Amino acid sequence: MATKHELSLNALTSSDRRDEIMIAAKRSLSNCLSETNLHLTIPVLKSKTRGKVRDIYDGGDYLVLVTTDRQSAFDRVLASIPFKGQVLNDTSLWWFNQTHHIAPNAIIAVPDQNVTIAKKCSVFPVEFVVRGYVTGSTDTSLWTVYENGVRNYCGNVLPEGMVKNERLPANIITPTTKAADHDVPIAPDEIVQQGLMSQADYEEASSKALSLFEYGQRVALEHGVILVDTKYEFGKGPDGSVLLIDEVHTPDSSRYWLAHSYESRFQNGVEPENVDKEFLRLWFKDHCNPYEDKVLPDAPEDLVTELAWRYDFDTIIILSLVLSATIQPSFW
Repeated sequence: MATKHELSLNALTSSDRRDEIMIAAKRSLSNCLSETNLHLTIPVLKSKTRGKVRDIYDGGDYLVLVTTDRQSAFDRVLASIPFKGQVLNDTSLWWFNQTHHIAPNAIIAVPDQNVTIAKKCSVFPVEFVVRGYVTGSTDTSLWTVYENGVRNYCGNVLPEGMVKNERLPANIITPTTKAADHDVPIAPDEIVQQGLMSQADYEEASSKALSLFEYGQRVALEHGVILVDTKYEFGKGPDGSVLLIDEVHTPDSSRYWLAHSYESRFQNGVEPENVDKEFLRLWFKDHCNPYEDKVLPDAPEDLVTELAWRYDFDTIIILSLVLSATIQPSFW
């Protein structure tokens, strides 16, 4: 007999629902929010920093962050995905509100579905990547380095004999530095030695990261999905407190698998059913060298609209308890 989660997943993947999102996404392909220039029309915004996904404006004592529809992977922008920005922004807001008891955050207000106003922080140049499984396809993914024979990664001793998509004995943190063009794996002692963070700040941030991930895994599993891995960013607020910033548990920063089919697929050596951007990464790896090729092929239209659906699908499942009240992208 199907479980409650399976029934929910089946309902959400019904052809009518999927077709509705796919049609809306296709109609909006030429209307994605790929670039903003608010500093040219709003005098109080002093400058603009263009990130992979977010445009960040300096408002003096605060920052204005616009989450665009840009899709990044392999440390570069691959495409623009309809509705993505508002889904990410609304999803993060929900998680920020749900996790304040674990880690205070920098959020001040969300005046628009694509816009967040946040406290200005001194951002730690380290991303806290938390992993629960040996998986991935990028050069820095845990499965890639494990398959290459690495058994001590970012200060974590990995057991012998693991296979792809297997659960780790315990959740681990594999930090990376926030370099300009790519992320570089780094061990905790190197973070302190290089002056990127103090020992006390690293210990506080890493403890919060593990607690956030455990909470996220529990909430996700209650909704029929597995939070496989994710990344967190932290900064120091004006009062010296360590604050959670950027985004939380979005389909952009996290990997999600469907829970009800994971075990049987794992036992049979079949890839888990994912509801994140992994399939887009795999397409580009199959059609080019996304790290070295100067010009990449355009993502096919059906791939882009499929990803729009997956972002929507992921948000529906995890946030189903609050969706009707708080998370309603304009195309619904």
